[in-house]
Amino acid sequence: MNTLTCNLMVNPGALPGEHDVFVSGNDAVAKGRVVEILKGWFGWRHVIDLGDISTARGTEMLLPVWIRLMGAFQSPTFNFHIVR
Repeated sequence: MNTLTCNLMVNPGALPGEHDVFVSGNDAVAKGRVVEILKGWFGWRHVIDLGDISTARGTEMLLPVWIRLMGAFQSPTFNFHIVR
């Protein structure tokens, strides 16, 4: 969950509009529980399961882009939305 600020992770409603959170992991039961928490406790509507733990490397590489966006927006309250 390193693609968004922690405040937004626990309160996706703080940002208007559609946006996504990503999960990766090798343990299907644990990942399912994480998705339940994201949706049930925090109110996420769009959780994208990227696959096994190796897919976390892709989201980790978003950090340099995230830092640049935070500087451009002068705020950490933004997120990504995947359109297909």
